[in-house]
Amino acid sequence: MLQSNVARVLMVSSEATPLAKTGGLADVVGSLPSALRSFGDEAAVVIPRYGSIDLTGARCVLDQLPIHLGPTRYDTAVYQAAGDFPFYLLDCPPLYDRKGFYGEAGEDYPDNHIRFAVFARGALAVARYLFRTDILHCHDWQSGLVPAYLRSTFSTDPTFLGVKTLFTIHNLGYQGLFPKTVLPEIAIEPALYRPDGLEFFGRVSFIKGGIAFADALGTVSPTYAREIQTPEFGFGLDGALRARAHVLTGILNGVDYNVWSPEVDPLIPARYSAGDLSGKEVCKQHLLREFGLPPEVMERPLIGIVSRFTRQKGADLIAEVAGGLVAQNVYIVALGTGDPEYEDFFRNMAQEHPGRIGEVIGFDNALAHRIEAGADMFLMPSQYEPCGLNQIYSLRYGTVPVVRATGGLDDTIEKDTGFKFVEYSGQALLEAVREAVEMFANRADWQRRMRLGMQKDFSWKTSAGAYSALYRRLLEGSL
Repeated sequence: MLQSNVARVLMVSSEATPLAKTGGLADVVGSLPSALRSFGDEAAVVIPRYGSIDLTGARCVLDQLPIHLGPTRYDTAVYQAAGDFPFYLLDCPPLYDRKGFYGEAGEDYPDNHIRFAVFARGALAVARYLFRTDILHCHDWQSGLVPAYLRSTFSTDPTFLGVKTLFTIHNLGYQGLFPKTVLPEIAIEPALYRPDGLEFFGRVSFIKGGIAFADALGTVSPTYAREIQTPEFGFGLDGALRARAHVLTGILNGVDYNVWSPEVDPLIPARYSAGDLSGKEVCKQHLLREFGLPPEVMERPLIGIVSRFTRQKGADLIAEVAGGLVAQNVYIVALGTGDPEYEDFFRNMAQEHPGRIGEVIGFDNALAHRIEAGADMFLMPSQYEPCGLNQIYSLRYGTVPVVRATGGLDDTIEKDTGFKFVEYSGQALLEAVREAVEMFANRADWQRRMRLGMQKDFSWKTSAGAYSALYRRLLEGSL
């Protein structure tokens, strides 16, 4: 371990902005390293080099890195992308040069166990040859084998003597589950396949590699850290997490206000601030035209939805009470992709209620910004939500959130800045929307609520400070 007041941290993640993103994990890993610098820490990132990542501008820093898993050899190389911190890309075209990150057409790649076992070994090679580190900060199941390998194959390797591991759970619902027969293919010692190790109801669980063998555990909000220790939210892992509760810390994600703020956002029609909200009116007018909604909606509540269309995100609740929502004389614009049944639901709603509901099925970052800026309310009725970022973006854009009180949604939304409901039911959602619609009628009170939300600070400074303090406790052995 490198002894100094500076913690050297290698982030091991399957994705990171700006090069590879499917969700909030990428935003966290892409933003945290720079934020840590102000606390004296040095951080680097390693991700796979997927087919969508252009290597133009990157330089090869390790041109021959053979990785052996049992008798099988995988030839890899490491590139370093341009950026304000070391950003490493593990290149192995047969494994990563594909259309998707994890699968295609709704199906996982059948060799994901090998892809992310090689990635784990590659990350350890980066720590060995390129970025000697104090802490390996591993994110989600795709990196779960890093702590497992360090506790077994590399337990006596002097390179990693004193190196600590932190495993952060971004979403416990994704666990990396594979049949027991993969053990020899990923070169895991059979002794690690046990109930307090990698075994999970007869299968191999990559996420348990992190939970069982990392020195410290983290997740992305204080409330979610408590929730995942219960049967309701634990996905069968609540017992394993309760057993390690003494090393589990919930740190709320931060957001990048250089990207998500109406004062500086280049992707919205007009900029505005808490001191001058006139630009938000312009953004709403523009959004109505874009979705083909009538001008009179300027006087009615416009609800924005930017989400994956899945049960986790509460799409089933919206479908359950769609008629009740329309009856409240609200208007809705929705952007997202997800389960075919919920994509079809939003398409059908827009067809059945022309001029009331608009939808775009797909991913469109610029449109997501325009919805945040142009909507009056933002609906996020998640079944569970580890942290959530859109409700935080909404606060800054003066778009009042209506959320279910779970995980990070409960931690970030207060009664003065938004509307929350507790019971996971369509009726509870409808009551929260009804309350918001009634409040919207009093424009002075509504603008006061908007401004209170816009003044909240969820920047990375607070979150990075909490991570920096956690790193130091970890290195000092004082968890």
